[in-house]
Amino acid sequence: MIPSGRGTFERDGVTTTYAIEGAGPAVLLIHGVGARLDSWAGVVAALGGRFTTIRYDLRGHGESTKARGPYSIGLFTADALALLDHLGIARCHVAGHSLGGMVAQRLAIDAPARVDRLAVLSTACSRTEEERRRVLERLAVVEDGIPGEHFRRSVSRWFSDQFQRSHPELIAQYAARNMENDPHCYAAAYRVLATTDLVGEIHRIQAPTLIVTGEGDVGSDPRMAGAMHERLPGSRLEVLPGLRHSILVEAPGLVARLLEEFFAASTAR
Repeated sequence: MIPSGRGTFERDGVTTTYAIEGAGPAVLLIHGVGARLDSWAGVVAALGGRFTTIRYDLRGHGESTKARGPYSIGLFTADALALLDHLGIARCHVAGHSLGGMVAQRLAIDAPARVDRLAVLSTACSRTEEERRRVLERLAVVEDGIPGEHFRRSVSRWFSDQFQRSHPELIAQYAARNMENDPHCYAAAYRVLATTDLVGEIHRIQAPTLIVTGEGDVGSDPRMAGAMHERLPGSRLEVLPGLRHSILVEAPGLVARLLEEFFAASTAR
């Protein structure tokens, strides 16, 4: 049994902060660019301790070392594997949101023996030329380093109109949290998000896979989710009505239910 609590470990001069809660099958939860392990808090609470959840701050995020880039998807994946090694976890379920979903895909491709079941949430794949152009434009805004500008331009892509109207205090909190990001690390991580596309390799994923995105997510849209689904025979696809990119924030209970149902199927085989 993995003891609950917060901890740190060091790899190549980078200290990674992690948090462990619950009991039962282990699930590694990987957050998105500019976020931190707390972005999974609502989902973890909704899981009610029925899984051993392992959350961590990616390098350059949260309480982990603000190591300057460049970063790569391989570097983020190596950090995730190092965390599993540090905790003595040989195999577990893996769920990733946005950039975290790309890391989760890479992990399942490169280290299939370590991944039991895979959940890919709000993750870009098979971008069109126009979608690549738009994400590179967003990268340029991040690299310009104007504090808060990327959040201001993106809030309507991330949150539904109803959520913005109903929770202005939370939107303000997320705006303030975004401002706390180290600009160099944020840009380095966003470059990985903007330039990574594993569409040519995801057919190598062996783990049973759940693919989830919001109906109104324009950066990781249902077409992209469908492209992943087509390339992974036997995968499960869920498009969540009325939601955009920030499904962990807007619908943590729904996300938790989907994850619990999908991961529980592993023990029912």
